[in-house]
Amino acid sequence: MSDLTSLGDFLQRRREALQPEDVGLARGVRRRTAGLRREEVALLSYMSTDYYARLERGTGPTPSEQMLTALAQGLHLSLAERDHLFHLAGHRPPLRHAGTEHISPGMLRVLDRLDDTPAEIVTELGETLRQSRLGVALLGDATLRSGPARSIGYRWFTDSSARAAYPPEEQATLSRVYAAGLRELVAARGPDSQVAALADDLRVRSDEFAALWLAHEVGARPPAIKRFLHPEVGRLELSCQTLVDPDHAHRLLVYTAQPGSESAEKLRLLAVIGAPGGR
Repeated sequence: MSDLTSLGDFLQRRREALQPEDVGLARGVRRRTAGLRREEVALLSYMSTDYYARLERGTGPTPSEQMLTALAQGLHLSLAERDHLFHLAGHRPPLRHAGTEHISPGMLRVLDRLDDTPAEIVTELGETLRQSRLGVALLGDATLRSGPARSIGYRWFTDSSARAAYPPEEQATLSRVYAAGLRELVAARGPDSQVAALADDLRVRSDEFAALWLAHEVGARPPAIKRFLHPEVGRLELSCQTLVDPDHAHRLLVYTAQPGSESAEKLRLLAVIGAPGGR
């Protein structure tokens, strides 16, 4: 059973507890609202302000699981708070497991402060969950992808356009890296897991993947310097720093260029033109 009155009260309390800088928004002037404004939460949760306001007042329809998931991320809820939100709406919370797509508030706070740096939060399958503004400009908009194609490893072996952003001389190495990574994940998650089903699908769809799978290589790692071919600014050489959230099996990838380098200048240009990449 849902309790929409308590749900509205919980949403209001969480909104009032957050400040704009907590979620990567500018504070602005003449701010009188305690915490975030309703329209700011609606923006962060990809819904209309009217719909969100009705939820707070307890007069709206019972939100769907999809809406609750969006609210949990928009309000930077912890897993316990997310589960409470689902219970108030009369839904069973998503299972807690390593493959969850719920991003921890701490990792979101870090990403929110990287607006001028290419960065993305990815799952263990290489599914991009959230990107910085410059991350979208460098790598493309992850929200345009769905199904198995959300995984970079899956796209790598099934969609030739996924390789366009990488120099040809490095593509064989990256193929080994993605195949080895899937091998390790299947062993860790088991034969009945999502990653095992994805590997089975790839063995049918890609002769290259099937051959690499038979080699049973593990431990392959990408080059220390990541090289990209961007359609607007050309070749970039970037270091990739990784922050790992072991509870969620998420990684925050931050791409940086050596100060004073040609790639650093190209990143500054990319920040201005904001052209989408092609990963």
